[in-house]
Amino acid sequence: MIYLDNNATTPVLPEIFEAMQPYFCEDWGNPSSTYSFGSKIKSVIANARDQVATLIGANPRELLFTSCATESNNTAIQAALHVNPGKRHIITSAVEHSSILNYCAALAKDGVRVTCLPVDRDGLIRIADLEAAISDHTALVSLMWANNETGVIFPVAKIAQVCKARGVLFHCDAVQAVGKLPIDVRALSVDYLSITGHKLNAPKGIGALYIRRKSPFTPMIYGGHQERGLRGGTENVPLIVGFGKAAAIAQKHLPAYEQRVRPLRDALESGILETIQNTELNGHRDQRLANTSNITFQGIDSEALLLLLDKEGICASSGSACLADSDEPSHVVKAMKPESSASRQMVRFSLGVQTNSAQVRETVASLQRVILNLRG
Repeated sequence: MIYLDNNATTPVLPEIFEAMQPYFCEDWGNPSSTYSFGSKIKSVIANARDQVATLIGANPRELLFTSCATESNNTAIQAALHVNPGKRHIITSAVEHSSILNYCAALAKDGVRVTCLPVDRDGLIRIADLEAAISDHTALVSLMWANNETGVIFPVAKIAQVCKARGVLFHCDAVQAVGKLPIDVRALSVDYLSITGHKLNAPKGIGALYIRRKSPFTPMIYGGHQERGLRGGTENVPLIVGFGKAAAIAQKHLPAYEQRVRPLRDALESGILETIQNTELNGHRDQRLANTSNITFQGIDSEALLLLLDKEGICASSGSACLADSDEPSHVVKAMKPESSASRQMVRFSLGVQTNSAQVRETVASLQRVILNLRG
């Protein structure tokens, strides 16, 4: 199998699984217990929190563990609205993850005004559009760091500056950026930042929300005193440990990530664009994650192509895994190129640290065979 869908999820590394194992069958106590068998687990959680916080440059007390990035995103949005009951306006973009767009659509039915900023053909927003959209009624700006389908990187530092200058809370979905780009929340005026474990070789089911010190916040999930009373529910210790271990590994390898992955991505991209006719890159050529390539194969239905690639043992996708059961075309590419059929004819390839040059060559060769077959 050649796995080129790392923006959907990543494999749990053996060393991460090994770190988690004791907390399933040996040290399985409840951290909230008063006896030592349970209470000793608190230090394990604290260590993992330190590891994840270090990866994004945060103070550990600013980090809240959640079940996933969807929960983190929803929590940040509802908190901003709850602490500003007189402000019923949210600004986001047309290319955000479904956990942002669908929640905003639900809020719109309850009377919240939602502004979706457009993007250009390269997938970038215009800062002038953001500045024009902010009003006295804006509770939150929620914009991603890097797009999950195209890899396009938004100018997060500039967005944060604009929000700070206008006195508006800023939430950033950094799910695709963490572990691939340096993140230092201390250098940014970001109020909330969402990340998740399974994008960087930790298990599914564990995420985190950064809440800047002194930024207003109210919980979404009420229960016990866990997470300093900010998120109720018994802590999922094995997954938290796995997230911490994954963050430590990502931090160690981050300086070499781009140097390792980008040449492979570029080789895949050039191999496709130069040898297969009627192909086109979707997304800014340079302002993009090192691992992501989104390509339109003109005249070829995405799903037909993916089915044949699957038979060749190649895993890729036509967009977000969270929308895989939908018949809708890619909303991201459609927002970039509304006049074209590219949103139904594109494939996303997202490489990982395990990808090698032989796999890239085999993928290009397989695509050449498959496209020739489909174009008949």
